[in-house]
Amino acid sequence: MSGAKRAPLARTNVLGVGVSALNMDIALETIDAWVREGGHHYVCVTGVHGVMESQADAELKRIHNRASMVTPDGMPLVWISRLRGQKHVRRVYGPDLMAAVCAHSVGRGYRHFLYGGAEGVPERLKERLEARYPGLQVVGTYSPPFRPLTEEEQGEVIRRIDESGADIVWVGLSTPKQERWMAMMYRRLKAPVLIGVGAAFDFHAGLKKQAPRWMQRSGLEWLFRLLTEPRRLWRRYLINNPKFVWLYFLQTLGLKSFDLLP
Repeated sequence: MSGAKRAPLARTNVLGVGVSALNMDIALETIDAWVREGGHHYVCVTGVHGVMESQADAELKRIHNRASMVTPDGMPLVWISRLRGQKHVRRVYGPDLMAAVCAHSVGRGYRHFLYGGAEGVPERLKERLEARYPGLQVVGTYSPPFRPLTEEEQGEVIRRIDESGADIVWVGLSTPKQERWMAMMYRRLKAPVLIGVGAAFDFHAGLKKQAPRWMQRSGLEWLFRLLTEPRRLWRRYLINNPKFVWLYFLQTLGLKSFDLLP
């Protein structure tokens, strides 16, 4: 373990959530260092939805701000970061981060554990990732029940992950469930890195379709997801998105302050 403590990543205050000023290269370099040096880190992959969930939940906001990295998962967070002077920022989208880290880690021997998804999903994801990235080491999978785990079950999960020797634990639960789980567990696990990637499990397992790249780049992925899952996502996009724009307008004009809760 390195004796020198790494400087924290610069952040942009987006409605009180500190979004890390990074791109994929910086994210990979930082995760490399964490695996090499050890310690305890968790990564929140956050878009407008995560920022808005944090407005009504101070503890969730604190969980984001205590994370070692909060990636700009949506284009609005990228645009805001650039407007605030962080010109190097690019989108670090959960499924892309998972793919990049898996590809990057093959020659480095990193060990991965998949935690989350419905029954059978992490096993299917393991097969597809190992086929796509020959040599990838996926050393364990676990599909948790939808109810909260008992203390005994939490202890069993910790034992399984620790005994697998995982370097990186991928957490595929919905927001804010995955952020709460990581904040609760990251110091109890030996694995140095936990990364919450939500729907990336279903995307890479081939269970859901991703938006075309042009929609992702132009900030229209929300529309694609709304059209494919209207009943589940209408409130998130048709209520939260306009509210986000209004609150950011107030923040920009200095009419409302948003503190980065420690």
